[in-house]
Amino acid sequence: MAARPLAAQDVIPNGRVREGKLSFDGHATTGDFVGATTSVTGEIHGGPALGGVTGFVEAQTATLKTGNGHRDRDLNSSLETGRFPTMRYELTSVVAGPSEGDGQRVTLVGKLTIHGVTRDEQLSAILRRLPDAVRITTSFQLDLADYHIGGLTKMLGILRMDRQIQVHVDVTFAGAAP
Repeated sequence: MAARPLAAQDVIPNGRVREGKLSFDGHATTGDFVGATTSVTGEIHGGPALGGVTGFVEAQTATLKTGNGHRDRDLNSSLETGRFPTMRYELTSVVAGPSEGDGQRVTLVGKLTIHGVTRDEQLSAILRRLPDAVRITTSFQLDLADYHIGGLTKMLGILRMDRQIQVHVDVTFAGAAP
């Protein structure tokens, strides 16, 4: 499915997440790693202009996997997945930017909740209009300390994970949302 640039008169349709991936790049004394999940849900509530688009994307924290069982247990412990089972981005508006290739640069305005902490976050993203869907991709830096995520050191500090991670989100919305 080829994407096409948005036109000013394009209506953004309602939709649910048809497919999505949330991942992050982590850095530790034992080497760099990636954590990822494709268990992403959400809805987009469209409208006649980008500024009125709202919605949410969320993932179950326990579904994040790094490919290393020990690291996955540490990740679940640090995120306290039993207490805080979801992470969620609540989209309150979209600010249009310039066209870029087959998409449009936008700023997603909303609130990110991780580990029970909610913070205002504006995320730079690319929005692509597909024939039957809308695809949004973003990549942003996140400081785990801002969300009170601890447990980043083990063995008296010999093993350590950097509190700065790079988050990547790629979601496609299609069909009607309620």
